[in-house]
Amino acid sequence: MNEGNSLSGVAPRLLVEAPDIAAEIARGVTRLFEDLGYAALREFPLRVRRRADIVALNAAGEMVIVEIKSSRADFRADQKWPDYREFCDRFFFAVAADFPREILPVECGLIVADRHGGAILREAPAMPLNGNRRRAQILQIALCASQRLARISETRISETGTG
Repeated sequence: MNEGNSLSGVAPRLLVEAPDIAAEIARGVTRLFEDLGYAALREFPLRVRRRADIVALNAAGEMVIVEIKSSRADFRADQKWPDYREFCDRFFFAVAADFPREILPVECGLIVADRHGGAILREAPAMPLNGNRRRAQILQIALCASQRLARISETRISETGTG
């Protein structure tokens, strides 16, 4: 074996995974909406067999859906976002600061976020939900949040051996 190509004597390098940009954006968007008085859920299932990246609900019952886009390819490959508009009062895209914003539709709201927080750069136009759909959606959000909390509680109880 050629000594010049040998790995012996070379300290192993640790491979570091690139940060999950979508998860960091989601964290910042969730923090932003909490600051604005909303409760937010990630990966919320809609009745149209779609999953919204984030759904947020405020005390007045206003519902917001946020679709996270991590790259130009992600936006181009995923064109299901128009289906989400009938399940919210406002619809936003959330992206990282270096995302090419000019490719996003101007009729949607725009949030720029990172893991620490976010900022609304373009407000989403209001498209009020039908009252029956609002009621059903609020109930679905409550059930989803309750089930997730129960799973977390059960996991903690089984890990600590109490309860």
